[in-house]
Amino acid sequence: MLRWLARPAERCLGRSGCGCGGGGGAGGGGDGLLWNAELKTHASGQYSMAVAQANESLEDQGQVATSPAATFVGVYDGHGGPEASRFLSSHLFPHLHKFASEQGGVSNDAIKKAFHATEEEFLHLVKGSWLKRPKIAAAGSCCLVGAIANNVLYVANLGDSRVVLGHKGPNGRGVVAERLSNDHNVADEEVRKELAEQHPDDSHIVVYTKGVWRIKGIIQVSRSIGDVYLKKPEFARNPKFQHYVCPVPLKRAVITAEPSIKVHHLRQQDLFLIFASDGLWEQLTDKAAVDIVFKNPRAGIAKRLVRAALSEAARKREMKYADIQQIERGIRRHFHDDITVVVVYLDNHKRGAQPKFSNLNSFRFTNAPEDIFSGRSDQRGHQPLSGAVG
Repeated sequence: MLRWLARPAERCLGRSGCGCGGGGGAGGGGDGLLWNAELKTHASGQYSMAVAQANESLEDQGQVATSPAATFVGVYDGHGGPEASRFLSSHLFPHLHKFASEQGGVSNDAIKKAFHATEEEFLHLVKGSWLKRPKIAAAGSCCLVGAIANNVLYVANLGDSRVVLGHKGPNGRGVVAERLSNDHNVADEEVRKELAEQHPDDSHIVVYTKGVWRIKGIIQVSRSIGDVYLKKPEFARNPKFQHYVCPVPLKRAVITAEPSIKVHHLRQQDLFLIFASDGLWEQLTDKAAVDIVFKNPRAGIAKRLVRAALSEAARKREMKYADIQQIERGIRRHFHDDITVVVVYLDNHKRGAQPKFSNLNSFRFTNAPEDIFSGRSDQRGHQPLSGAVG
């Protein structure tokens, strides 16, 4: 797989880890691998979404679900194939809605239960299919979720996708970038220390190879959905897995699906949120991204961020963005990662009585396409999920 070639030491087959009315479609100024939804509404304002594909099969998935009572945002950055990120896009929000409904609203506990239930369902899928499809045991996904309800933002994260808040600067001037998620990537010294504390008997839990820190020399992200072979070593020890994927001598789990959760009470000075996979943050700093959103019109703002990242990726290779536009998917992974961006504007800071938590059928969904080149986007009034919960 060409993504593997782009990062040859990673995991044996993966990574490290329209009009203003809200239309969407493939294409962004001639880029056939760029999809966007320019501007749509949610209970607290407006949002914009864009995706750029680099891999042969798009491994990023993104979605937004809105109702009068809540807004859910999901960015799922897959690796080792698209199976885990696609699974998240059809299973995580129904679980989140189910547990939040049972508890009378969004909470840390409801989010943790939703992540756990989704992880368990994906494990069940892998157990039932991996003998025919051994590589699915090595498919995984970072998972970034934002939930806005009752004027509170909940952020849950696995991996190195990131959400950054843009809020007014001192005396209401300019804009300040504030990161609201933790990167679970061993490039971060704190993550390496955390792993060392969790594995005191393994002095090689994290190793530095070919200029990059990796867990057991395999993967950069320390938390994910999927990656079953790194959580259930019996898969990695199976001769069939070793034959079709790669031998991985593990005695116990080396990564986890336990999310980091932060709670942020929205303030009058909070302007917007940028949710994005690491494909964006590899190219743009938090501050650069926030400045772009602050200084430009809303319509198509997510697409503008993606194009800024692609222009930076081109500049690093002494190319122009127009040159990258001519490169086919798969080959394009040598130049940049899949990129998913959702910009959420925070216009209405509601106080007092809030609408009751809605039935799942009352949510309106915007899903990015499974693959950009196919043009099969998924924007619907309701969520038609196979195996949906709640």
